[in-house]
Amino acid sequence: MADSIGDSNLSFILNKPYGVSFEERPKPTVGSPYDVLLAINYTGICGSDVHYWSEGRIGSFILKDPMVLGHESAGTVLSVGSKVKTLKPGDRVALEPGYPCRRCPACLSGHYNLCPDMHFAATPPYDGTLAGFYTSPEDFCYKLPDHISLQEGALIEPLAVAVHIVKQAEIKPGQSVVVMGAGPVGLLCCAVVKAYGAAKIVTVDIQPSRLEFAREYAATHSFTPERVSAEENAARLIKEAELGEGADAVIDASGAEPSIQTSLHVVRRGGVYVQGGMGKPDITFPIMELCLKEVTAKGSFRYGSGDYRLAVDLVSRGVIDVKKLITGTVSFKEAEEAFKSVKAGKGIKVLIAGPNEK
Repeated sequence: MADSIGDSNLSFILNKPYGVSFEERPKPTVGSPYDVLLAINYTGICGSDVHYWSEGRIGSFILKDPMVLGHESAGTVLSVGSKVKTLKPGDRVALEPGYPCRRCPACLSGHYNLCPDMHFAATPPYDGTLAGFYTSPEDFCYKLPDHISLQEGALIEPLAVAVHIVKQAEIKPGQSVVVMGAGPVGLLCCAVVKAYGAAKIVTVDIQPSRLEFAREYAATHSFTPERVSAEENAARLIKEAELGEGADAVIDASGAEPSIQTSLHVVRRGGVYVQGGMGKPDITFPIMELCLKEVTAKGSFRYGSGDYRLAVDLVSRGVIDVKKLITGTVSFKEAEEAFKSVKAGKGIKVLIAGPNEK
């Protein structure tokens, strides 16, 4: 119950690359009548968290002041503002860890994920969720059905990322889809395209263990690229997976330049290519393939309207099992060791228990 949660607001803070500390910060309060105060129960580690931890920046988002890490979280409602109608103390929620201005052209057109004034957790200068408590607008908290655990709730965030990517790809029943990268988002993309009715799902990675997991989880085929040209890897992939003229859609969830290059050679004429993974700011790109095939190329950034609700629904109905991705859970004090494990490529999804979890 909400009234049995401890009072520690111990926070995991990034001060500089590889320089972290634990600090007891003041417990936040509900500042807006539309906000809720959450006790954070579990937080997953995302690739972007690791990138900030190791590099101190992602593109133009640069760490300048100490920042609390973490954004893949589930929590328990402790208190609510006077205008909150859908949540009450004790409710368990998946937290969408960013809220927009609600007034700009992007927000008003339904693309709030593109809001230039997005307040996103653990993106400088905004603190993240690896703390005891966190405040959020009511409409960015999604109540979990009783049969979904808080651990599963923490994985709604990466699942929502995958949902948005697949929506961008416009997957239709019976199509063939290649997913580059078998990390958490890549695996979840495989699961979502399967839910959308894709007939052939090819997972691509260089780690045999991840490919094996992907085949057991959602993929129908797997492929290991070699140290050859993108054209050669693409030709072998198409042949081995029997893709004919190429895949209907290719999703890159790796951000790796060779994968991106191979993707444009794998997608069929008139197909769709979606860039979901983030890598180097600039890469060499096979633009001729894009033009000659009239490929529809799209970027994908976080998640938008309806993505979180669909993610919760897919888990609630048992269409996607996110529990299988959880490698393990560590205590809050073990957060730095968990970051080291994720950077070393160990496991799939590590969860950090909140400082008040027993």
